[in-house]
Parts: sequence; structure tokens; C-alpha cells
Amino acid sequence: MAAPTGIKSPTRARIAARTLRTDRWWLYPTFTALVLLAFVVYATYRAFVGEYYFAEPYLTPFYSPCVTTECVDGSRHLGTWVGDWWPFSPAVLILVIPLSLRLTCYYYRKAYYRSIWMSPPACAVGEPHRRYTGETRFPLILQNIHRYALYLALAYNVLLTYDAVMAFKSPEGEWGHMGLGTLILVVNAVLLALYSLSCHSCRHIIGGRLRNFSKHPVRYRLWGGVSVLNGRHAQLAWASLVWVAFTDFYIWMVASGTWSDPRFF
Repeated sequence: MAAPTGIKSPTRARIAARTLRTDRWWLYPTFTALVLLAFVVYATYRAFVGEYYFAEPYLTPFYSPCVTTECVDGSRHLGTWVGDWWPFSPAVLILVIPLSLRLTCYYYRKAYYRSIWMSPPACAVGEPHRRYTGETRFPLILQNIHRYALYLALAYNVLLTYDAVMAFKSPEGEWGHMGLGTLILVVNAVLLALYSLSCHSCRHIIGGRLRNFSKHPVRYRLWGGVSVLNGRHAQLAWASLVWVAFTDFYIWMVASGTWSDPRFF
């Protein structure tokens, strides 16, 4: 019979209590779980509702790029790629890209491993699982696609930047105009780009395998810049998550006629 692993390992101290911590260690994983679940519920609803995602010239990031025949007029900035055979909302085609990056992100792994799977819920707190297999079995072995998800996310960031540029049009299609929605889309594009660039995999791709930085001065400078962003990866992860939801909500309100979009010029 194989020796138990994790907190049941014979090399661990024998402590009957689940934890000896006396602080409110459960606050962080509880809050994290509530925020993540709230985002999942909201994003799922918005992805399948299939309406109020475009208010000229604003296209919500949940539906960008809108490439099916079901997309409303004006929202197909990049043309139509998918015909009538697609039975679901246009957002279902798109959200798999940012979702794959978020789910496999090193920071988010820590966040939902602790808050949802309780593995472990906090430092010096025993986990409820009897065995620990790491990321060697399905579905967690799929975490290894993280680098490839990053490549797709970087391309997605380019599309969101394009949407932000398109937002400098007036509702009549004239360039050189700006509303509150323009500012919101620009901030969204910047935050999501910074989140992607601050990724641990991005840092490794740029300079992680170099043995001599002096022979690669350009990559060394890039690596240094990404390393600074990487130190704020957690903050950027949360800021971009909250802001992308707010961006979608704002465009939803404008498209439905609930709010009007203030125009600056």
C-alpha cells in the first residue's frame, strides 16, 4: 500500500487540529471565491443572452471580435467568419481565449485552488483532500497549455486595442470624437495588455532561458520591464477582471438605453 501524501504524510508533524492559526484566515479565500463566482455567473449570463453588446461605436470585449451572422449591424469590425450554422451566442466563440489564460494563469491557480478547491485554503491550514496528485491528471494536466493560451491572449489584446481605437468615432461614424465609453475601452485594453505582459510565462519567454544577459541586451531590457510588471501580476489580474466586467456592463446599459454616453468632443 502506498504511503499517504500531503498532510497525511509520515514526514509531517502529527497535529490533530486542522490548524493552530487563531486569525481570520478564512476571510481571504471566502472573499476570493465570492468574487470569482460572481464574475463567472455574470460572464456566463452575458455570453448567452446575445443582446445589448454593441452601442455605436462601442463593442463589449465579451463579444469582440463579433464574427457571426448573428452579430448586429456595425459590430462586425473584422467581417463575418462564421455562418448560420453556429447555434450559440457570438460570445461563446470568443470567451474561450481569455478564459483559457485566466484558468491556467499561475496567480489564478493559487486563487481558485485555495478558495474553491481548498487545496490548501491558507498557509498552515490542513486541506480536506486525502491525496495530492498535483497537476499530473485530468483535468489539471490541461494547465500545461498556459503558454499557448498566452499567445492567443496577446493576439486578443491587439483586437481589444483595435476596438479602443474604433471607439474614437462618433455614433455617426466620424473620426476624432470621444465619449466616456471611449475612455472605458482604452483603460480596458491597457489593463488586459498589462495583465498578459505581466504573466510569468511571458517573463520566461522573453528572458527565462538566457544564460548570458550581456549577449542579449535588448531581451535583457525587455525582461527587466516585464519583471517589474510581474511583481504586480496579482493586482493587474484583479483590476483587469473587474474592469472588463464593468466595461461590458457599461456598454450593456448604453445599448439598452438605460444610460446615455457622455460625449467629451
